[in-house]
Amino acid sequence: MPVLKLYLGDVVRTRKTHPCGSDQWEIVRLGADIGIRCLGCGRRVLMPRPKLERRIKEFVRRGQADIPPAEPAPPPRPEI
Repeated sequence: MPVLKLYLGDVVRTRKTHPCGSDQWEIVRLGADIGIRCLGCGRRVLMPRPKLERRIKEFVRRGQADIPPAEPAPPPRPEI
């Protein structure tokens, strides 16, 4: 199964609710472990990527990729 594309700032809805009653989380850290912040109470949790991918029900809002667009290559220099 391919890795799910996640970006900083994504807001996801999970299958289970947090004890505070909210089911929406914002992604605040990316890597092998994903950092998420509850939008109901502000609690931060680190979760292994595969576990989070299974728990995501839907994307509420997508964040932006933090990779800047590639600049065009400069023209080749003339040979002397």
